[in-house]
Amino acid sequence: MSIKWKGVMPAVTTQFTKHDALDLELFEVNIKAQLAAGVHGIVLGGTLGEASTLTDQERRILTRETVRIVEGKVPVLMNIAEQTTKAAIDLAKTAEEDGAKGLMILPPMRYKASDEEVVEYFKTIANSTSLPIMIYNNPVDYKILVTLDMFAELIEACPNIQAVKESTRDTTNITRIKNRFGDRLAIMTGVDTLALESLLIGADGWVAGLVDAFPTETVAIYELQKVGRIKEAIAIYRWFLPLLELDIHSKLVQYIKMASLHTGIGSEHVRAPRLVLKGEERERIEKVITNALAVRPNLPEYKGISNDVLV
Repeated sequence: MSIKWKGVMPAVTTQFTKHDALDLELFEVNIKAQLAAGVHGIVLGGTLGEASTLTDQERRILTRETVRIVEGKVPVLMNIAEQTTKAAIDLAKTAEEDGAKGLMILPPMRYKASDEEVVEYFKTIANSTSLPIMIYNNPVDYKILVTLDMFAELIEACPNIQAVKESTRDTTNITRIKNRFGDRLAIMTGVDTLALESLLIGADGWVAGLVDAFPTETVAIYELQKVGRIKEAIAIYRWFLPLLELDIHSKLVQYIKMASLHTGIGSEHVRAPRLVLKGEERERIEKVITNALAVRPNLPEYKGISNDVLV
């Protein structure tokens, strides 16, 4: 399976039981809801997947289960967010063995590497695998910027580096990437509150967060704008924005899991040191969610209106 970097790819949550074990039954409920909505790929083990708390064995289980559930309908990607190059290479290897069809890779974690070190890190991982790769560029949260010059060096050396998850918060960067690289480097917008704007100015797809609770609305926005039905996409997006703002907070995992609890496709259980919401904060976030649900829009028919064939 090759990957066409387009469409909506959820950065899915990892479901846990109240006893801190993987809840594979509820995880399957959520993945099936994503597929039913028409998503174009699944990204495992990101921030929303609570990657830093997962064991290697749990990641392998999640990959195998997701591959089983999707039955080849969409590609499964594993996120790599490691402190060492060796650990990143090992994760890429096991992800491929377990059926992942692509990788999303962050720069080295914890250590603020130099530009040269970041480029060498990505090159070494890319050269260790045949899987297509999306570089996650998020200097706001991870304090390392992958510059256009760095991308130029990477894509010249590594044909399997094919896409960027663009999370710089600077939408003008989308045009800079397109002007410099054309279609050689696909752009997947990674910030929910900038998603529609980013798609309209050239982003190819959306690695989404609130999709974990609202898959149909997320995919509808993408599909409608794709065929030029902009007013309909904007109407949904305006309704969606208070919810999308839950994605740009340090507690995005708890907030989005709370939303998925209210929509019936997830639970609020998180893994320590995260804690479930309580008190005034819980009331405030629940109000955002319930207010939105009270006026949840009726969606137009959006499936099949564009011609994207992604796998």
